[in-house]
Amino acid sequence: MTTHLQGSLFDQSDRVRLGPLDGIRRTALAAGAWIDVLPGWLTGADTLFERLAHEVPWRAERRAMYDQVVDVPRLLAFYRRGEALPDPVLAEARDALSAHYAGELREPFTTAGLCLYRDGRDSVAWHGDRIGRGAREDTMVAILSVGAPRDLLLRPVRGGDSVRRPLGHGDLIVMGGSCQRTWEHCVPKSTRAAGPRISVQFRPEGVR
Repeated sequence: MTTHLQGSLFDQSDRVRLGPLDGIRRTALAAGAWIDVLPGWLTGADTLFERLAHEVPWRAERRAMYDQVVDVPRLLAFYRRGEALPDPVLAEARDALSAHYAGELREPFTTAGLCLYRDGRDSVAWHGDRIGRGAREDTMVAILSVGAPRDLLLRPVRGGDSVRRPLGHGDLIVMGGSCQRTWEHCVPKSTRAAGPRISVQFRPEGVR
């Protein structure tokens, strides 16, 4: 796949590795939701982006919307429990997150969904991960971002001010508590020149 990523000036390492999770910072949201954010958890993020962009079997999907079928505005890949992830550092990240959140989550992260946003025209609409247990239980979704920065927005389901978090170049965000039920999140389209970005979403079994 042809992509053109403007690399980070602050992360020129060819060695892909994870940092510690002890620097993560939590922000409490309304209704029992929270987010944890750790900028630059992964160094060598641009190198990992290139690996994933070229080695993952990306697929385009079409979905019904109202009275027509439209292209999903991003490319997708999904790895179920037990399937080998496309790079060893993703398995390391999944296991590190499972260990870090074991006391709260009480189960491991088991699946990985990948999205490739090719440019600013690609996006994901407002939603919560409420297919499965996320619709009725507190859970966690951890997102590792590599490639060009894009904004992740969150807003309360019942109305209120939104929260904006720019993510890119190895940043981590974890949405926890009631976040999938009581808040929605999106990656909006951007009119600015935006390079490609890959997000990796780690989830427990039965959460989509």
